[in-house]
Amino acid sequence: MEPPVSLDGEDIRDEKVKVLRSIRKVDIEDVVLGQLKDASGDVDRYTKSMTPTYFAAAMYIDNARWDGVPFLIKTGMGLMENRAEIRIQFHHVPGNIYRERFGHDIDLDTNELVLRDLPEEAILLKVNNKVPGLGLQLDASELNLLYRDRYDVEVPDSYEHLLLDVLDGDSHLFMRSDELAAAWSVLAPILHEIDQKSVAPELYDAGDKGPINAYYLAAKHGVRWDDGC
Repeated sequence: MEPPVSLDGEDIRDEKVKVLRSIRKVDIEDVVLGQLKDASGDVDRYTKSMTPTYFAAAMYIDNARWDGVPFLIKTGMGLMENRAEIRIQFHHVPGNIYRERFGHDIDLDTNELVLRDLPEEAILLKVNNKVPGLGLQLDASELNLLYRDRYDVEVPDSYEHLLLDVLDGDSHLFMRSDELAAAWSVLAPILHEIDQKSVAPELYDAGDKGPINAYYLAAKHGVRWDDGC
């Protein structure tokens, strides 16, 4: 969102609504559904229905700041890792003169800024840099800011934070009615289309990375999913 005019809850929520209203209609070709296989051998909990346990989609925000930038989102059950994070992938430098110096494929090493909430709060910066020594080989490295290592403070539970905001009358973390309506205006059309066309979810194994079609979706929009989940 754009910077609000103040830290007042209403000003913050005004900007959140503007972003939601700028989201382009989601194309069903840019959606991947998955369903977790039942490995127990007992009665299958999921595959007797069309209920998905995994969702991935490519979305676009049609405003001046984010025009043409793909936003890929995914969530699912039973994946390799349980993580909640935002990854910002930067474009490669045009005409990179160090291309031949990489020890591996440069197309697999995009500079990234990672804002992680789970499993532990952290800010990570993945950058391509020169390997120490007399040579000119490049490699990808990670600069870590782990909150538990940097700050010796007790972090309150998320619900404790929300309850304190309620007591203080601070509403900036809560959804306003127009924000809720704007969010559903993004989701409702694609959910109806999925139901009408009876889109079948792709099966995936527990502890896996999820449906393979999610990787084709990412490649279609020039984005690389992190291999960890």
